[in-house]
Amino acid sequence: MKIALDATYSLGRNLSGVGVYSREILFGLARAHPEARYLFCYRPHRYPRSFSERLPSNAARRLLWENRAPSADLFHGLNQRLGSARYRRSVSTFHDLFVISGDYSTAEFRERFTAQARHAAQRSDLIITVSAFTARQVEQLLGVEPSRIRVIHHGARSAPFPKSPIPKEPLILNVGAIQRRKNIIRLVEAFEQLGAEWKLALAGSFGFDSEAARERIERSPRRQDIQVRGYVADSQLEELYQRASILAFPSVDEGFGMPVLDAMARGIPVLTSNVSAMPEVAGEAALLVDPLAVDSIADGLRRLTESQALRDRYASAGIARASGFTWEKSMEATWTVYQELLG
Repeated sequence: MKIALDATYSLGRNLSGVGVYSREILFGLARAHPEARYLFCYRPHRYPRSFSERLPSNAARRLLWENRAPSADLFHGLNQRLGSARYRRSVSTFHDLFVISGDYSTAEFRERFTAQARHAAQRSDLIITVSAFTARQVEQLLGVEPSRIRVIHHGARSAPFPKSPIPKEPLILNVGAIQRRKNIIRLVEAFEQLGAEWKLALAGSFGFDSEAARERIERSPRRQDIQVRGYVADSQLEELYQRASILAFPSVDEGFGMPVLDAMARGIPVLTSNVSAMPEVAGEAALLVDPLAVDSIADGLRRLTESQALRDRYASAGIARASGFTWEKSMEATWTVYQELLG
């Protein structure tokens, strides 16, 4: 059996959620199913960079052309995109559709993204979505019948064993790009209502329409207590996770929400939104708030900051919750989708 996958987004150190997913699936499948052969396919603009990557022994690299299908039994588009080529069998993974459903990008990008998503939805034999929430969006916004959709959750990234424990600080951590849908302005406004001993750290690069959030941070009366870290390397992020007492993730739209699981796996109590995919991921192991109401976010943060017992309760619940989400399960469920198509 020969499986071709779009490995374009798996390259680099500053990986997005799609990049993390791509690497876990690519290398997880090659490791767990050595009986198959894999083609790691890279679009031309990324292909030269792929030679810095050491591939598994049962994988080979290929150029991914828009109109030429790789010679394989099945092609898997890992980021809701297929070319115009004719594949023997094809699967697409859909992560989110907030570009279509919300005002979170330029008009030009929305038009291009929508065309690619509709094309992939129409051409795929089966579609994988990373949450039931995204599955409903694929059904409603792209007109895909539920019989072609398979929901496969992400896994939680396990924490490396620290060389030396770092004590917890009165630090609230937010992980993700600073952009409109991440709801940073309301988070800052809620943080301003907390006790003076608490700090807020924002770990993420600047994204679409970040200017308003940057301006609001600069004029905050608590500016000296807000750390704008930008994108941080994995080692720096792990240090922040160790120091943080709370993860605040009040995003208004997520296809999954990886930071929620990653924080839970590290025993950090989580506050997140009661909309989109967050309740599905968090279950009852996080404090859910209305992301559109500053008072709701502030009340949730106040409850957590004022009660160590409540933080301990959500920390324990989060560890148990995250243990049910593993990349091994995600990979095996993906393999099952392949078997469903190929027999």
